[in-house]
Amino acid sequence: MWRRLRSALGRLRAPPAAPPAMERAVVRCVPSEPKLTLQLVLPDGSARHMQRDKAEPLGRVLARIAANTAKGNAKAAKKSKKARAAGAPAEEAPAEAPAVLLFSRDGEAVAEDVPNAAAWQDGAVLHIGEARYRVERNRPTLTELRLPRSLLAGFPVCPKVNTEFAAPQHCLFRWYQEQRPSAGGGAAAGDGPSWVETAVAERVFIPSNALVGLRLKLQCTPGDGAQRYGLPREVESSGPVEAGPGACIFDSRHVYTRKVCGEGSVRAVTYNILADIYAQTEYSRTVLYPYCAPYALELDYRQNLLKKELAGYSADLICLQEVDKSVFVESLAPALDAFGLEGLFKIKEKQHEGLATFYRRDKFSLLSQHDIAFSEALLSDPVHKELCDKLAKYPLVQEKVLQRSSVLQVSVLQSTSDPSRKVCVANTHLYWHPKGGHIRLVQISVALSHIKHVACDLYPSIPVIFCGDFNSTPSSGTYSFINSGSIAEDHKDWVSNGEEEKCNMPLSHPFKLLSACGEPAYTNYVGGFHGCLDYIFIDRNSLEVEQVIPLPSHEEVTTHQALPSVSHPSDHIALICDLKWK
Repeated sequence: MWRRLRSALGRLRAPPAAPPAMERAVVRCVPSEPKLTLQLVLPDGSARHMQRDKAEPLGRVLARIAANTAKGNAKAAKKSKKARAAGAPAEEAPAEAPAVLLFSRDGEAVAEDVPNAAAWQDGAVLHIGEARYRVERNRPTLTELRLPRSLLAGFPVCPKVNTEFAAPQHCLFRWYQEQRPSAGGGAAAGDGPSWVETAVAERVFIPSNALVGLRLKLQCTPGDGAQRYGLPREVESSGPVEAGPGACIFDSRHVYTRKVCGEGSVRAVTYNILADIYAQTEYSRTVLYPYCAPYALELDYRQNLLKKELAGYSADLICLQEVDKSVFVESLAPALDAFGLEGLFKIKEKQHEGLATFYRRDKFSLLSQHDIAFSEALLSDPVHKELCDKLAKYPLVQEKVLQRSSVLQVSVLQSTSDPSRKVCVANTHLYWHPKGGHIRLVQISVALSHIKHVACDLYPSIPVIFCGDFNSTPSSGTYSFINSGSIAEDHKDWVSNGEEEKCNMPLSHPFKLLSACGEPAYTNYVGGFHGCLDYIFIDRNSLEVEQVIPLPSHEEVTTHQALPSVSHPSDHIALICDLKWK
């Protein structure tokens, strides 16, 4: 008797059962698409993915949900009868259509004549009979989560994160390391790996030497910055962390660039990063870079070094040349995005590589882009008509100029802290051939005329930062033309490929440009050549140089004979300087 009484008292004291958790009805509705989608699991367990016109009245959708639910109930009832016939106990399943209603966040029933786009709001509650569904409209979603193929100890691991209705900077990250097998035995055959959570909860993870030989796992929960989170997703690395190369040539430069520049200053970088399509040829391995270990020419290896190098410069502007399209999309853009940089890409029409410009999001916003291909602009843009007419007198040179696929990337940026400050950032990679000085003169003339149109006509009097691999030494006509503002018709570079391709054209431009990093002994150092080919030209009327980050010493550059090497990812050396408005 006492046991029955205690049991009854226990039932009286027990707290009321918590209401069952609501199911989710996920709605995707974007302005650019005529239909919205609705995903939910009906009470009978069947999943539904519905596409409906945004303008359709809500009542039609609710009727379709009721009909689908009734069908599911009917199937359940039929199964139940078969089970009874087989002698198994089963409950009768109702086959009638349930009441289906949608209630707003305020608890009011949404009228059936309300269009779908207005009816299905975040936080609304869908009733299907006794079942309740919370509507999640445009829920933060991961569309892609991927880890790099190659992981090196001491080098940043930057996942590729693509989202919808979310932003990578608002996502939650949890990193796990593979559990190292204990001495004397591992996991049972067929068991999956055991994971241990690390202390890192950031987007970028830098594995220590202690993790060499172990794989990594990342869990990412998409977020939108408004305390809304979607479903988490996990990805495991395809291989283990490998030992890094130790000290790199660029490490000593990071001492000067540990912090981002303050307001009013801009750190600019220009860098030819050596396209994979050029590094992975037999000619490159045997003739251009025979001194470089084959594994150090592999793209995955070089990308590890490159991402660490660029991230360590804490730059506000980065202009890159020889950027493979796949490298920009799959590697550099996701990695530098994690460090606060937005990327723009311009491909060469005949190659799979091009130019990339990155700018720091919290310092600049993009106002406009004005990218061109030199050959196309020369023929079609009235800005270049005078030059085009001059060039027509030299058909051999004209043909060669028009055959080139070189491009110019021009971006107009606005300061986020002072909207009156705008800057025109140009990036290019001129024709490479040693005897192509006359071609480069025509290309740079097109480039400067186009920059003049942007920085003088479209945005009057904004300063210019012109970066790139100009394939021109300080003694060349191209460098002299940029620096002085004019080139004489009898300059030796007009006959750089002999008298047959001679063209005599006096050229001029209105800018007062200065090489911010001076004239280093070299920015390109390979077995058969070294010289200064890369520059950051600035408008000396509006900008001045605060500091130039020292280049690596000659001893560092030649540690492994020449570049690239196991400790440097390119055959070029980045130029870096801090600039400020006058």
